[in-house]
Amino acid sequence: MISGGVDLFLEMLAAERAAAPNTLAAYEADLTSCAESLAREGQTLQTATTEGLQNWMAALVGSGQARRTVARRLSCIRQFYLFLLREGMRADNPAAHLDSPKPRTPLPRFLSESEVLALLNACTEPAGASLAKKRRGILAKAALELLYASGLRISELLALPRKAVAGDQRMIMVRGKGGRERLVPLSDSAREAAQALLEVDAHLESPFLFPGRDPAKPMTRQAFDRVLHTVALRAEIDPARLSPHVLRHSFATHLLAHGADLRALQMLLGHAGIATTQIYTHVQTERLKQAVQAHHPLAADSAHTK
Repeated sequence: MISGGVDLFLEMLAAERAAAPNTLAAYEADLTSCAESLAREGQTLQTATTEGLQNWMAALVGSGQARRTVARRLSCIRQFYLFLLREGMRADNPAAHLDSPKPRTPLPRFLSESEVLALLNACTEPAGASLAKKRRGILAKAALELLYASGLRISELLALPRKAVAGDQRMIMVRGKGGRERLVPLSDSAREAAQALLEVDAHLESPFLFPGRDPAKPMTRQAFDRVLHTVALRAEIDPARLSPHVLRHSFATHLLAHGADLRALQMLLGHAGIATTQIYTHVQTERLKQAVQAHHPLAADSAHTK
């Protein structure tokens, strides 16, 4: 049984903020967890010190709880002690200087180089296919080539005008987030695939390289997802592993693996800051680990003695 103003705090949440029953139950569970941890140190919620609260948080992290869960529990504790301070039930706020756990940034998902090649090969329709199926294959090939060769975002790809790939273009101008423009290279194979799409769609009066059902508008994201799903199945790749952003990640990962400069990659991807691009250095880190394991004499000796 906990007290120390908890009942009053929960009543305030219900009355002033119209908190739902599930929210109140979650807050009560958070405060109970904190009170139990403090009790082991001879403290209560009413007498808690900052160190006592920090120890509770450390125990939460150490128990393997998700960082989002820990952050939510910390939010509850902060609100609770602000309430006690406001109501005159405490003269200080022991939660004022508690730090939220930083969310762990997940590493980007990407395909292997052989899987990308399998996807591109899966775009080719058999000789006897209908014109509609051939056109879908040509469209898929153009889209995949551009996404993988230039690292475009899906919004940037679908907004590409036909004129961007007309002629013997070596670079294309892309308008990215925040209206920022950048030049990205157009590989020979990507240009050929895009021009093949222009030829098959020559009868359409559309300003877009990837027109939608209404040629005056670009293809929708949902329609493009269906294209990717079909190609993934034909390439024997789980469609759940494939998305336009996975292809963008693959572009970046493979470039770094082949020695590309991080600053150049930042420009190609259109990142406003280098910090966003640095997530791809996991590839370089892994390569360094493999190099040490394969060539360092002590690493080799260690492997032989196991």
